[in-house]
Amino acid sequence: MSNDVMNYVLERNLALETVRVTEAAALAASKWMGLGNEDSADQAAVDAMRKALNSLNIQGTVVIGEGERDKAPMLYIGEKVGGGAGPEVDIALDPLEGTTICATGTPNALAVVAISEKGGFLNAPDVYMEKIAVGGGLPQGVVGLDEKIETNLKNLAKAKKCDVEDLLVVILDRERHAEMIAKVREQKARIQLIGDGDVAGIIATTRAESGVSMYMGIGGAPEGVLAAAALKCVGGQMQGRLWFKSDKVTPDQIERAKQMGITDLNKIYELNEMAKGDVMFSATGVTGGWMLQGVRRYGQGAKTHSLVMRSRTGTVRFVETEHNFSIKKF
Repeated sequence: MSNDVMNYVLERNLALETVRVTEAAALAASKWMGLGNEDSADQAAVDAMRKALNSLNIQGTVVIGEGERDKAPMLYIGEKVGGGAGPEVDIALDPLEGTTICATGTPNALAVVAISEKGGFLNAPDVYMEKIAVGGGLPQGVVGLDEKIETNLKNLAKAKKCDVEDLLVVILDRERHAEMIAKVREQKARIQLIGDGDVAGIIATTRAESGVSMYMGIGGAPEGVLAAAALKCVGGQMQGRLWFKSDKVTPDQIERAKQMGITDLNKIYELNEMAKGDVMFSATGVTGGWMLQGVRRYGQGAKTHSLVMRSRTGTVRFVETEHNFSIKKF
């Protein structure tokens, strides 16, 4: 077998193996669903995801993770994971996207991992990011961060061959979005406000069954990169701009951004600047939502529902797995 063929087989296996990582995190977090303890749910997911990552045949570096090393003892930015052999890859992850969602048992909590070639992800600092995203099959540039809200809505409706009133826009329910929400309502577009989970909200724009037409608003920059990785695999458009206008942003964060290579603090990043090259993406539902069912636990087992995608092949797989806890794993 030639090296090229061998590498292709290994890469295909890796794309499918990522789902085991998100399954492990989702199963661990699901034990804390609805118990009101965000920290314990998140820690359980982190522990399980790290263990699963270290079983993969990769030389991985976490580039989007739980934070800086002094603030995150595991899965911190720069941490090396994997078995120490295999391809060198960069990893963006969120063991529990939506800790509050899990703690309250509300929809769309996910365990998420994206893997790319080295240098494939934007090294985004842990600040806010302005985001706008739509699904695939639309004219390039149909929406943009610098366009007026009414213009984006009218252009999107025209591209979808529908009325503005038929559009459904997902926005995080935050005080900072009050003006945005008011302007969308003025145009008579429908809105679905969410408490957390903007990765799920952005991915939902690519799934017709979700009914979501567009995502817009200000959320976490690391989550923006993860969402871009998903759209890179499945198709869609997204723009992001790091948001340093919050009074919570410190000079240290701005300096950190510059150290990470961010030279223009007002730059609008296109999808292919946030996630490029060959990208593999996996998400497993912790609680049920737009695309995925949540973990269903029963007796000595559980069922998980996952989404796994790869940009090079354009494949999108939904994986339902039955886990038997009574069988000892070696």
